Amino acid sequence: MPEDFKSLKEVFNTEPGLKKIKSIVDENRVVNDFKTIFPEFNKVAKAVKVQNKVLTLKVENAAWRNELKFKENLIIEKINNFYKGEKINKIKFSAR
Repeated sequence: MPEDFKSLKEVFNTEPGLKKIKSIVDENRVVNDFKTIFPEFNKVAKAVKVQNKVLTLKVENAAWRNELKFKENLIIEKINNFYKGEKINKIKFSAR
């Protein structure tokens, strides 16, 4: 292999022009993995989007919104631990 050869992962992580794309991919990973990280919430909450490290969750009802709001810091911590870095710093809750 040539010396100046870079893997796709290396280019993706270091190329300044791809920073926005990497951010979008990372945000969508959180939405896609939410059910895996929190299988206990499958019936009551759905990850909708992540924008600027703010996760938007659609919640079944006000009671669950209050319960999850109470656990917000634990949810954020679990997501960030799952990815071994800060992906989320706030959660926004909306009704289904």
